[in-house]
Amino acid sequence: MVWGVEDEAHKVVGTAFKPSTAKHKQQELESWLLQKTAPKIHFRFYEFVVSDEFPVVILEIQAAAHTPVQFDGTEYIRVGSYKKKLDAFKEKERALWRVFDKTPFEFQSAADNVTAEEVLKLLDYPAYFYLTDQSLPEGREGILAAFEAERFIVKNTNGSWCISNLGAILFAKKLQDFRHLNRKSVRLILYRGNSRIETVREIEGDKGYAIGFEGLIDYIKTLLPSNEEIGKVFRKEVPMYPELAIRELVANAIIHQDFSITGAGPMIELFDMRMEITNPGLPLVDTDRFLDTPPQSRNEALASFMRRINICEERGSGIDKVVFQTELYQLPAPVFESVR
Repeated sequence: MVWGVEDEAHKVVGTAFKPSTAKHKQQELESWLLQKTAPKIHFRFYEFVVSDEFPVVILEIQAAAHTPVQFDGTEYIRVGSYKKKLDAFKEKERALWRVFDKTPFEFQSAADNVTAEEVLKLLDYPAYFYLTDQSLPEGREGILAAFEAERFIVKNTNGSWCISNLGAILFAKKLQDFRHLNRKSVRLILYRGNSRIETVREIEGDKGYAIGFEGLIDYIKTLLPSNEEIGKVFRKEVPMYPELAIRELVANAIIHQDFSITGAGPMIELFDMRMEITNPGLPLVDTDRFLDTPPQSRNEALASFMRRINICEERGSGIDKVVFQTELYQLPAPVFESVR
């Protein structure tokens, strides 16, 4: 939305509207708008002056991802130049829901209208070629072509690029650079004792899942207790928790989370006597049937790429390995819970 430009002639005329100082019922405008919208989408006002005399304001609004946005409990749609209630136009509402159903989260936009230089600045492209065992192309065009083939980026008609959620969630140098993905980073919390009363350390990862996974597993291993075994010649550190089980559980939490749930991400909590791994969303398979049900992926493109770089298998055998490893280490059986 633009203020300060004529509708018909598109002539810059300026505006007296200043969102930074505007208020509604003694409340700051941006705070009031955020309070009235559901889900809480991202929006931002830009204020600038054209030709040193015409103030112009642009409002950038994040596109709806999985459900129509409500304002004060009501959904609206633009019909021609008029604003109408969405529930009065059933065909348009059905068409809108079909769009949401057809576009999975992975291929929705994380950042739009970015330049080629910004793509290479935001995404860790050397890590992609390393993880997929490919040689790094000499030119920028080869890198962009490979990312486009993976659907990490999409070229816009104006020559700019759109970074998809898939590209960002896998290879972002900093997830905080993408406004609606910064809460999807993995949180690692170490507690003292067996309760959440005293926190020893809390770390929030900021890298994409593909480039940050190995570092996350290594860091978890350093925090977990281990035993020292003395062999015939050398001493050896033996972890209390099987590494394979940790890898499988962390990978499952990352891959099978429900990205439509905002404000929450995967979390790993370490206590003296246990480890808890949680992720947002309900499982697609009943927790009692994890061992004998064929695999199902909520985020198929994400799971497929993670399988290609040997982080997961997509064979449905991950939980079997977790149970086998815990029995091998003579640990209590893992408990899987779904909290509604």
